[in-house]
This record gives sequence, structure tokens and C-alpha cells, in this order.
Amino acid sequence: MVTHVSDGDTVWVQPLQGGEAKKIRLLGLDAPEVCQAWGPQSRDALHGVLQGQLVEVQGRYRDVYGRLLANISRQGHDVGAWMVAQGHAWSSGYQHRAGPYDALQMQAQSQHLGLFADGRAVPPRAFRKRFGACH
Repeated sequence: MVTHVSDGDTVWVQPLQGGEAKKIRLLGLDAPEVCQAWGPQSRDALHGVLQGQLVEVQGRYRDVYGRLLANISRQGHDVGAWMVAQGHAWSSGYQHRAGPYDALQMQAQSQHLGLFADGRAVPPRAFRKRFGACH
């Protein structure tokens, strides 16, 4: 069950068997930092879809911050795909490979959905490089 949503791509999930909630980073997308344009809206969208919900988590690797990198599904639907399709995050590739949600991002951009309607929106990687992390 999702116990907390930190931002548009990071959640805390408590296993059904009990125990401590685990910090999970959604794989394949990059949501705006909370302190940048569209960051609060991205976090609120993910919160609205996942807070208190039972989810399926599929992941094996951890990032440099110790978060499990995973795909998260709710009722059989890929939450990362939904976030990108609604314009709440960018599709994120790895080592010059295309991201899994690139087609959904292109569609959201063409429809000017969410952050793609905000001229101030900057991909988080570029934002962090220029301004550093929010905290």
C-alpha cells in the first residue's frame, strides 16, 4: 500500500505482509522537482492516483539514493505511463536509449497537456544541473 508520495516520481510503499515502508522511484520517467515549475502539480497528480492504494511493484535495482527503481501498477494499469500521458512527467531513457514512454510524451506535448503547456517547464535533469536539488 502507498503510504506517502514525495514527488511526481517517488513513493513509499508498505508491503502487504507488513514491515517498514520502502522508498520507490518510478522507472522510465522523470518528474519535475517539487520546487520547479509543475513540480507540485506532478506530485499532487501521483498522490491522487496512488495515496492509500494497493499497488504492484516490479523492480530489482537501486539508484544512488538507495531507492528501488521499479514499475508500479495499480489495478493492472502502468502508473508511469499514465503520468507521462497526462503531462505530469517526461519519459526518461538510460545511457542514450529511448525512454519507454517516448510516444506518450510526444502525444502529451502535441496536446499541450500538463507541464507541456507551461513554457517554464524544464526537464529535471537540466534543472538540477543549473540550480541544484531543491533541498
